Amino acid sequence: MLRGVGQRRVTTDGVDPRVAELRAAVSRLRRELAGHRREFADRGIAEDELAALDAMATSGAPEVWRLRRSLLLIAGAVGSVSALAEGLSAVRCAVELFGPPATGGPAPGPPPVPGPRTGA
Repeated sequence: MLRGVGQRRVTTDGVDPRVAELRAAVSRLRRELAGHRREFADRGIAEDELAALDAMATSGAPEVWRLRRSLLLIAGAVGSVSALAEGLSAVRCAVELFGPPATGGPAPGPPPVPGPRTGA
């Protein structure tokens, strides 16, 4: 089937395959994290951000900057736990399906909060 410019491929059940891939990767890492018996300081952050990623994917049209922010927080939280490296890599690959990282210029996302004015 031919698609027009800007149209996304969808699965037979009408789900964007990028969303399906993200949900599968998040689910895998959540299971691996739940099965990891050792406690570490930022486990709660990882669990919260995985839940946020799943919620964004479920909404159907996640914002790339939000996906990347959550990925960064998850990577910071579990980055030193080698047992979770493959699951984290799968989440990273799934996030990258939504678009490449921004290069140059200001980072996408909410506008910066202006600082106090100085001078005249």
